[in-house]
Amino acid sequence: MPKLHDLAHCRTGDKGDTLIVSLFAYKDADYPLLRDRVTAERLREHLQGIVEGPVKRFELPNVSGLQFVCERALAGGVTTALTLDSHGKALSYAVLEMAI
Repeated sequence: MPKLHDLAHCRTGDKGDTLIVSLFAYKDADYPLLRDRVTAERLREHLQGIVEGPVKRFELPNVSGLQFVCERALAGGVTTALTLDSHGKALSYAVLEMAI
């Protein structure tokens, strides 16, 4: 089964305790597969133990992309978390390991 990194690249970021994940297909022809298989529910399940709140997905078909807003995902956020690296940008590789 292919992994997400075979078909897309990812940018992640954070705002407080919210993780923002943006995925973009390398090829426009692969966008429908990403849209069908990378749901908010699957991303939340893939990041279980990290994302504790709801996940909202936004489709960006003009750029073959998906954006996810994941609430309660960074142990309180950069300024309040006791974790070593609670920045959202550190999670892009974890997202790209998702099997699709």
